[in-house]
Amino acid sequence: MTMDAFAALADPVRRELLRQLAAGPARVVDMASAHPISRPAISKHLRALGSAGLVTADDVGRERHYRLDRAGLAPVSALLAELAPAPPAPAPPIAEQAFDGLELEVRRVGRDRRATPDAASTTTEHTNIGHIDEETA
Repeated sequence: MTMDAFAALADPVRRELLRQLAAGPARVVDMASAHPISRPAISKHLRALGSAGLVTADDVGRERHYRLDRAGLAPVSALLAELAPAPPAPAPPIAEQAFDGLELEVRRVGRDRRATPDAASTTTEHTNIGHIDEETA
């Protein structure tokens, strides 16, 4: 019977065993010393992790050395990637504060032009004068 990676990861002891194996291969005896449960219980958890494709066992003499099989974590990684929020949008090339300053300047110039009504007529007169000088010349 094969076990789903998610079901295997549901047990806190199994998650801790995977954390230990992430540091490198280990024997059952070494892993059992870090837990308050018996070696047969650790072996049972490791068999479940092996059934889920999360660990592999290598026989070295009379001992079994377990190591993490990271390929077994692919379904978990895929789900986490799917659930992860989208990366934030890149910052605009111009800071928002620069637009605030530009808006303030546009308003100031507009206010100044409205405050001096003769400025528009003076500009028109200078333009017309230039045309008259060309015609008379």
